[in-house]
Amino acid sequence: MLRLFPRIQNKLLRNFIKFPLIKYHADLAYQADIKEHLPYLPILSSHDLNIVTAIKTQGIAITSLDELGIPSNPQILQSAQKLLPNIKSNIAVQKNGFVVHANAEQMIEYPEIFLWGLEQRLLNIIENYLGLPVAYHGAYFRRDIANQLETGSRLWHIDTEDRQVIKIILYINNVDEETGPFQYLPQPLTTEVAKSLNYTSGYLTDKTMQKVISPKQYQSCVGAAGTVIFAATGSIFHRGKPPSNSDRFAIFFDYTSHRKKYLYYNTSPLTNEFLVKYYNHLSEQQKKYIYWQ
Repeated sequence: MLRLFPRIQNKLLRNFIKFPLIKYHADLAYQADIKEHLPYLPILSSHDLNIVTAIKTQGIAITSLDELGIPSNPQILQSAQKLLPNIKSNIAVQKNGFVVHANAEQMIEYPEIFLWGLEQRLLNIIENYLGLPVAYHGAYFRRDIANQLETGSRLWHIDTEDRQVIKIILYINNVDEETGPFQYLPQPLTTEVAKSLNYTSGYLTDKTMQKVISPKQYQSCVGAAGTVIFAATGSIFHRGKPPSNSDRFAIFFDYTSHRKKYLYYNTSPLTNEFLVKYYNHLSEQQKKYIYWQ
């Protein structure tokens, strides 16, 4: 019950900031912050600049662990493969639910997973996309059950926790059209569809989406284990396509800017539990991305 209060508060704040005068001043403040931070943006390689460009124009950039070549890649893959068999479903979940998450104890046992999301190269890419300092909200490892249930994050939606929300999605198993790929509408198409549906927030069924767009225009992010997706989930319609043939295993890493005054994002309890155990092992640089509040 206690976890409902932040959600209610965030909903009230989002509605408050929609008032024209409030929104106008909030927009001015946001643009001023972007301009002020511009000289401090990290310098990127041409490869990483291309990733940022793709995120800004289409809402998605797809790469792989091999292409990124981050030093801790072997550690996160090894940890994920060890943890994967322990993310178990049961009959109740298979019939009525759609996802099983690794619990806090399991994630804390494999700190390499959480720490991969703090790799400086990833944070530099994200900061260049956001145009502002980054807030890291943690990682979660999920098993999406192959029961074709259409609910929760399997419904079409746009994240509204901040002006810009970005997630990194790492596939741990091979994902094809029948294994529940991450699906999206490119940013220009998202704008058209949102206008057609008079969409502001919330979840939409696939049936509703098909009233204004053909499924042929859905973009599916398929790929082998090790595929990495940068998804600007605050700017594009997206969903997890319901798996039909086999379960999908993926790790999600969540980020926003740390403009707390205009942020409606709740850092997961897992992040706080992780910090209790590993605080002294984090660098000062890493801490600033977590202790943004």
